[in-house]
Amino acid sequence: MKPVYVINGFLESGKTEFISFTLGQNYFQVKGKTLLILCEEGENEYAPALLAKSRTEIERIEREEDFNPAHLTELEKRHKPERIVIEYNGMWNYKDAKLPWYWKIEQQITIIDGSTFPMYYTNMRSLLAEMIRKSEMIIFNRCDTVKDQLNAYKRNIKAVNSTADVVFEDSEGEIDEILEEDLPYDLKAEVIRLDDQGYGIWYLDSLDHLERYIGKTLEFVGMVLKPEGIPEGYFVPGRMVMTCCADDMAFLGYVCEYSGAGALKPREWVKVKATVSREYWEDYNGEGPVLHAVSVEPAKTPREAIISF
Repeated sequence: MKPVYVINGFLESGKTEFISFTLGQNYFQVKGKTLLILCEEGENEYAPALLAKSRTEIERIEREEDFNPAHLTELEKRHKPERIVIEYNGMWNYKDAKLPWYWKIEQQITIIDGSTFPMYYTNMRSLLAEMIRKSEMIIFNRCDTVKDQLNAYKRNIKAVNSTADVVFEDSEGEIDEILEEDLPYDLKAEVIRLDDQGYGIWYLDSLDHLERYIGKTLEFVGMVLKPEGIPEGYFVPGRMVMTCCADDMAFLGYVCEYSGAGALKPREWVKVKATVSREYWEDYNGEGPVLHAVSVEPAKTPREAIISF
């Protein structure tokens, strides 16, 4: 299998700087050649000395239709590299990208200019979502002027890819983690009541900071989901979330222990009051949030049944 590293991002997002930095690191000075496939021309160019030192050969693909398995295989046979790095064109829909069958994506990273993120998120959300969806890491650079927006940026990303690592950088380097004070609810409240916006933020924040919620009591309105095979006495209350379009929706919810779960009907709306714990759950492939119901009551369908990010 041929190892492949895909670097996504819109034009001038910082992909070239990131790849140049990576090629210059000692850990990348390994045996054999690297084939760097460039799918767009940015303002920055790769230094010839860096390419020589890292034994990197460049090939350019200017048309989206030329990014196909046959042409990519031809480039590989021409250079016989040990590894392949792809600087992908942000205006090409990544969903349509096809690689030779024996190429294996080792890592996919999306680079985002923090100062222009709102524009792209508003006007090119579907393209951005396709980049983010399969990326293991999302790096926001140039965040000096938007530090008050980073909490919202992270929620936007996590709604599309809940498992991705999200890193923020300014001119001095990586920015420390977002603080509890940025949350739209009081973690010290006896009962943390979550409205529509609050539910989505709580769900995503608990993926990274479950310790903030262990032992806390939450109250929210959610839809009942009963996945196939769920044990007796459990159900999943949650909300449908639309991340970029009507065809791209996901159900966000955590398993909840409730003695009356057997009487609940799928898709009915309930008000849940529950405490949060960290427990092993098979579907989580490890430990994660498990709710323990204090009460579950019938509820009306919310005015906005689907949460948008």
